[in-house]
Amino acid sequence: MKKIISITIWVSVCLVLGYLSSLFQSSAMTEWYPTLHRSSLTPPDWLFPVAWTIIYILMGISVGLLHDIRNIYTRFLYILFVIQLILNILWSLFFFYMRSPIFGFIDIILLDMFCVIYFAATYFVYRPSAWLFLPYILWLAFATYLNGYIMIHN
Repeated sequence: MKKIISITIWVSVCLVLGYLSSLFQSSAMTEWYPTLHRSSLTPPDWLFPVAWTIIYILMGISVGLLHDIRNIYTRFLYILFVIQLILNILWSLFFFYMRSPIFGFIDIILLDMFCVIYFAATYFVYRPSAWLFLPYILWLAFATYLNGYIMIHN
């Protein structure tokens, strides 16, 4: 039961923070983002909230599953998770609110690194948690490409 509560709390935290970070995007999505030269691989706008909702749920489950695991790495994993969550929110602030693809790119590179470290460390502690985090890493790799493309071509 405690694990279900932990998963529910973490999924809720991820979804709420994802929603809050989307608030940074609202004006930029209508005024700025459509004017940018974007990659031909850029998905349609409707796909982003769908993908992020699924990813935030998987992220929350990933960290929530660690609740019952008590070893010397668990605290480190929680710290890594929180750092990447902060970097995730900061990306929306930098890229959309500040309209800075350069700061967004710097942030997303750091985010990529922390997510890969979390994945690798979690893999040795509890593999299902790591595998649940993998779609996020793959989406981030694609988002890094899209951010880099915008940075270079605008």
